[in-house]
Amino acid sequence: MKVAYLTSGAAGMFCGSCMHDNTLARAMREIDVDIVLTPTYTPIRTDEEDVSIDRVFFGGINVYLQQKIPLFRYLPAFVDRFLDRPWLIRMATARATGANAKELGALTVSMLKGRAGNQRKEVNRLIRWLQGPERPDVVNFSNMLIAGCAPAIKESLGVPLVVTLQGDDIFLEDLPEPHRGKCLELIRSLVPSIDAFIVNSRYYGDYMGDQFSIPADKLHVVPLGLDTDDFAGLEPRPSREHPTIGYLARLAPEKGLHVLIDAFIELHEMGNHPRARLQIAGWLGDHNRSYVDELMKRIDSAGLSELCQYVGSVDRAEKIDFLRSIDVLSVPTVYREPKGLFVLESLAAGVPVVQPDHGAFPEMIARLRGGAMVPPADPISLARALDELLSDDDKRLNLATDGHQRVHQHHNAREMAQATRDVWRSVLP
Repeated sequence: MKVAYLTSGAAGMFCGSCMHDNTLARAMREIDVDIVLTPTYTPIRTDEEDVSIDRVFFGGINVYLQQKIPLFRYLPAFVDRFLDRPWLIRMATARATGANAKELGALTVSMLKGRAGNQRKEVNRLIRWLQGPERPDVVNFSNMLIAGCAPAIKESLGVPLVVTLQGDDIFLEDLPEPHRGKCLELIRSLVPSIDAFIVNSRYYGDYMGDQFSIPADKLHVVPLGLDTDDFAGLEPRPSREHPTIGYLARLAPEKGLHVLIDAFIELHEMGNHPRARLQIAGWLGDHNRSYVDELMKRIDSAGLSELCQYVGSVDRAEKIDFLRSIDVLSVPTVYREPKGLFVLESLAAGVPVVQPDHGAFPEMIARLRGGAMVPPADPISLARALDELLSDDDKRLNLATDGHQRVHQHHNAREMAQATRDVWRSVLP
């Protein structure tokens, strides 16, 4: 089986979807699936070995200029090739802060129109490449927002098409009207061209099936997986003299860092763990610096500055060291998280979690048994749950041990790859 997997880069930031796609592609090669991980918009950034090709389709510079300046829709191919050079895109997006839905409404609509949009030249270029030596048996899109070219690919190649839904709703919810309504209309019109949809949780399948009018028989749940090799040897262990709470995600309002900060302050006011620490790791974009500055002022006003540390954006080795340094992890997202990769990473390292009771988390915790659930956006309940785990080391270790075993046995990258391959096989003639 030969698969073209189109993944969507996120400028210079670590992106959970990019990391998922890269992990999946590596695992696919280990089970002898011929997969070509193909970036769109920008090159991807991941904390593992990057197995994507050194080429970008629908390059961010090109699609933007073709949207804004009609002349660029007719320039010769050598200009497009230059503007799609990965090094140039990396340089142009080095200080980018990720996709801002409010500013990209018209472009998103145009991309979803495929050959009828302003980026038709890019659609044709991708199809010519797919018709060449890399001609696939299956094409998999990493989200629905880059699948506007699906009908044209189906017409030109006649191969099955699959879409992995992972966070599409978050971007769409930020779109202003009329762009949001138009995007939903276009996406629903694309659904008949797609043979299967992959989701990481039943919750997200039900939700996106309703949003996009996807027939139930096209939805396939493939639980999230993680490359556990780097976590080998990490085991649950008793808490330290100074218990440490960890946060590992983008520093952003939607990830709920403010909820954890308020819970940390509340935990100290409860008085049972006067030396409890908070370690924060993750990518911080310029657009969220004022948000984080305000949170640090809250910490300072509570007299907890010496007990709270931001260690910055971490690579793979630094991430594992970070997880070694904490006793419990919490990323209390305020939106309904569709994946929750950080939960798997934490449990793979033998660290239990406390998560909000929404999105994919209830299913994850029910399967993995590696943590506790609290009401969403409730710092007091979160503080109490953290206090309970830090006060009861036997309970904390039991949760950590259960979650650790289940992640390594059932949520590794190979299991995810085999389940995904089964979906691809199911749509082949």
